[in-house]
Amino acid sequence: MAELCVIVGMGEGNGMAIARRFASEGFAIVMVARNEDKLKGYQATLETEGITAHYFLADAGDEAALTAAFAAIQAQLGTPEVLIYNAAVPRMESVLQTSYDTLVNDFKANVAGAIACVESILPAMQAEQKGTLLFTGGGFALYPDPNFVSLSLGKAGIRVLASTLHAALKDSPIKVGTVTICGTVNGNDPKYSSDRIAEEYWKLHIAENGEYETIY
Repeated sequence: MAELCVIVGMGEGNGMAIARRFASEGFAIVMVARNEDKLKGYQATLETEGITAHYFLADAGDEAALTAAFAAIQAQLGTPEVLIYNAAVPRMESVLQTSYDTLVNDFKANVAGAIACVESILPAMQAEQKGTLLFTGGGFALYPDPNFVSLSLGKAGIRVLASTLHAALKDSPIKVGTVTICGTVNGNDPKYSSDRIAEEYWKLHIAENGEYETIY
């Protein structure tokens, strides 16, 4: 049976490119997002390319929905080999205009959803003594933008989460990594195309040198 790569926050850009990259190495793809119509479309596209793809519904900011989705994934398909947390709320809003509620709600999808996924999958990975946890970071973690305050806080949070998980799991076989993307994803850009970025996720998955972050 093929190993499973779960992508939370599946989308047509990096999500599809990551799915294709891991599938090229024999992985079956499991997609998690809240829009069923889009997921059905991604699934149909991947399956026409000969890629096995499954989907489960969950909003990345909803802990209960994520927990239920991962329970269903493990019950129906088994323990995933790779988790990729690719969800974020790309809100353009000034730090002078934002509100408490906005920051709290966006943080749920930008950061807290990632730890909910880890909590759901890590015990099974530890029991099987293998697994990789990868997170989509962003340049706002390094260069915060006052006009994207919630996303800047979110990418800083994901970077800290990846760093602390890496430190906490350094003596285990579970790998942790984050791709900090310091540019705008553009299919026509020789550096920031989704395919080039997807390759960085694969490199972190197979890396043996203990590095947890790729700044790209």
